[in-house]
Amino acid sequence: MTLCINSHTYYLKSMRVDLDTKIENVLNDADRMFIATSVGGNSSGASVFFNRDGEDLIFFTFNPTRKAEQIRINPRVHVVIWPKGQEGIRGLQIDGECYQIKDPEEIKKAYSLIMETTEAFKEFMDDDFLKENKVVGYYRIKPTTIKYVDFFQDEKFEWKTYPHNKSSAIKFIFKLALKRIGLWLRTIRAPFLTATLAPVSIGAAVAFSDLRDAGLTETWSPRLFWIVLTGACLAQIATNASNDYFDHTSNADEMNKVASPFNGGSRVIQVGLMTPGQVLLTAIVAILGTITIGLYLNKEISGEVFGNTPLLWVGVIGTFLSLGYTGDPIRLGYKGLGEIAIALGFGPVMVLGTHYVLTSTIHNTNLSNWNWIDAFIASIPIAILVMLIVWINQFQDAPSDAAVGKNTWVVKAATEDGWMRLERPLKLYKLFMIDAFLSIALIGIVSLFTSYGNIYIFIALIPALLAWKAFKMSDEWIVKWNNPEADRQKVPYELLLVNVSTIAIHFLTGLLISVSYLL
Repeated sequence: MTLCINSHTYYLKSMRVDLDTKIENVLNDADRMFIATSVGGNSSGASVFFNRDGEDLIFFTFNPTRKAEQIRINPRVHVVIWPKGQEGIRGLQIDGECYQIKDPEEIKKAYSLIMETTEAFKEFMDDDFLKENKVVGYYRIKPTTIKYVDFFQDEKFEWKTYPHNKSSAIKFIFKLALKRIGLWLRTIRAPFLTATLAPVSIGAAVAFSDLRDAGLTETWSPRLFWIVLTGACLAQIATNASNDYFDHTSNADEMNKVASPFNGGSRVIQVGLMTPGQVLLTAIVAILGTITIGLYLNKEISGEVFGNTPLLWVGVIGTFLSLGYTGDPIRLGYKGLGEIAIALGFGPVMVLGTHYVLTSTIHNTNLSNWNWIDAFIASIPIAILVMLIVWINQFQDAPSDAAVGKNTWVVKAATEDGWMRLERPLKLYKLFMIDAFLSIALIGIVSLFTSYGNIYIFIALIPALLAWKAFKMSDEWIVKWNNPEADRQKVPYELLLVNVSTIAIHFLTGLLISVSYLL
């Protein structure tokens, strides 16, 4: 009996050693693998060079690629490896978990391993610009199961498992849930909701000032403020998502090879994180949420869901601008009207809508009692500045926009001279920026001679210092862009500091305008 058990154990060990040898032989005789990734039913596949680090597989890719983006959300991958010249006859099918290598020493090690396999990507792997901007990446696959396939032998399929490489179900689900939340925040472009927060804050601040002047401060409603802000944010989410969907259908975002967090959309469609239908559904749900909130507020103020109030018409205009920005069949952004739509929607529309709701105890739906002029005046600077966010972001998008007939003002103002020259759009950017701060100064001056405006609004001129810095950076950038030998795949990214500065100018100015009306 003991002899039988020992013989069986020896047989199993022999099989295991034999399988390990088979796996080793395949890996030693291959330098490429096909890796499949998936997120929410959106699959991707690519062939990559690899090398081994113990039982792990190491490969190089660019971080913005579809497979890398999907791995960040779902690290579970499937890999197929065949020895050279034996595709489909003998090889490995590997399930595993893949993670980007971030430790500096491990990155150096991964670099050396890839260079042992191929120097095909050395130019990119050594590029300082790509490394500084985290474009190049190294990834480690930890196998959880390896299936050995050999149609020449009787036992055509053999398996080896690596339980120690498999994440616990609870830990994996928790991480996946967090990444899903991050994915939705990316889809709705949550960091850019400052474009809504600024005008809503201004409308609320002007409303508070009017309530204070009327001796009705106690009627200020934080509840209504948060409801308005939620509805406005949903309107921006609808605008962002519909823009992503329709720029996908026009191929504008597909053709954009210099996308960044500030231009080219959220890229969730392009990198396979969301289907076009899911993005469109996001836009529809968001705009329905906005409409529902708007009608609820209209009923609360007027007593009727469809009561004929300024709020109802502000909502109609806002919905039109939101869906019509790039949506069929209107496509304002493709007809040179996108900038106006953005300025109106995230300027007067949001400021006036917020102000009307929060001053309902003053006007009681009587239009003659509504101090809309002050609210409108206060919305002018922020309307110009929010338009400039889109304006400067269009610099990187301009070549792809022009290719698909998206006639933004940047595209229309640019000239062709072997490449797209952007001096005129840059001059207009500066001119509009100056106009925004001049309008702030004018509001302050008007307050000295009339009952309109606000003397404290001069504090909102402080961000002009940041605007001056943005001008200097943009001047330096345009010189690089106009260099005939410029690398037009890299130079657009050097404008990102101006993109960031423009967003900061808008948000800070909006907050300071709001504060000025609270003083």
